[in-house]
Amino acid sequence: MSTITAPASLTARMGWFSRAEAWLDDKGKGAWIAAMVLGFIFFWPVGLALLAYMIWSKRMFNSSCSRRSNRSLSPTFNTMRSSGNAAFDAYKTETLRRLEDEQENFEAFLKRLRDAKDKAEFDQFMDDRAKTNREQRDSAEA
Repeated sequence: MSTITAPASLTARMGWFSRAEAWLDDKGKGAWIAAMVLGFIFFWPVGLALLAYMIWSKRMFNSSCSRRSNRSLSPTFNTMRSSGNAAFDAYKTETLRRLEDEQENFEAFLKRLRDAKDKAEFDQFMDDRAKTNREQRDSAEA
């Protein structure tokens, strides 16, 4: 896990709650859960407040608690940023466009494959149904 530390001037301006939140975010989800359990053990309203805060801020359901550091690691953010080299940016844009086209073509292929499978299953169902109707009609006539 990469940790991004705040400058000293920013840390000094943050309140105790913000500093505690940043510290727990740096430690990960396990630290939040441990703090909540300890809160329940020592004074149950603190544990309940931590649980409510974790659910409200969606920390309970994220794969990582530190949203601030994950934003800079986001692939979407990094692919849209210019590198400063016009030739490389043109190459990157063309490559991303080509990959998007390939993805669309592959998804269209998968859709055609699913449609063909659905049609084959439906045709098999209709053939089985016609066969059972024919057998019932033949047994009724006999």
